[in-house]
Amino acid sequence: MAQSKNRILNSLPQNIFASVERHLKHIDLSFGAIVAETDQPVELVYFPDTGVISLVVDMVVGDMIETAMVGRDGVVNGTSALDGKVSLHRGIVQVAGEAHVLASDVLRSLADDFKPLRSMLIRHEQVLFAQAQQSAGCNASHTVEARMCRWLLRIRDLTGSDSMYLTQEFLAQMLGVRRSSVSVVAGTLQKAGFIKYRRGNIQLLDIEQIEAGACECYQTVKDHYERLLTL
Repeated sequence: MAQSKNRILNSLPQNIFASVERHLKHIDLSFGAIVAETDQPVELVYFPDTGVISLVVDMVVGDMIETAMVGRDGVVNGTSALDGKVSLHRGIVQVAGEAHVLASDVLRSLADDFKPLRSMLIRHEQVLFAQAQQSAGCNASHTVEARMCRWLLRIRDLTGSDSMYLTQEFLAQMLGVRRSSVSVVAGTLQKAGFIKYRRGNIQLLDIEQIEAGACECYQTVKDHYERLLTL
């Protein structure tokens, strides 16, 4: 099997990974960097190793709504290998880290040569679609507190760390709520001893209680990815 921090790449048979690996380039993911733009041609495909990228849609009123989150268990712009010409969303780095990239036309050619790679990319896009549907239902049905717990746990899974840097403004944008709502909920979670929050630095203190406070969407999305990687 392949050896990569990215679980999509690591799940590929060794011969396919070797063909992909020779085209990969290592890059740093800077916080706030744009890796995809709505309705713009897709040039690079991103396989995060340690960073986290949010896929968002822009609303006419100026708000951004997160539809999916991609980290070391996924790929951004993978649809370019399936003849997708433009991006359907904006991709923003929400947690700085590292990734490997390759040109979209190269991935398209590799997917034509290797059916397992194409199959993996298709399944991943299905998971992203399911994640977007789950996100829509979550935003409409669950409390801000439950959604924040779900979001923090997802970040933890993707980074492998209990510490993260997330401003209230960014959290509010990703959750689709007012900054004041994030401030109130963060304060509540901190008073309960679930987290420690100071100047954008969040430390998760009680994972068990955070899991208990999260909505079912956290486990649902996690299960989608586990099924993807075991098919």
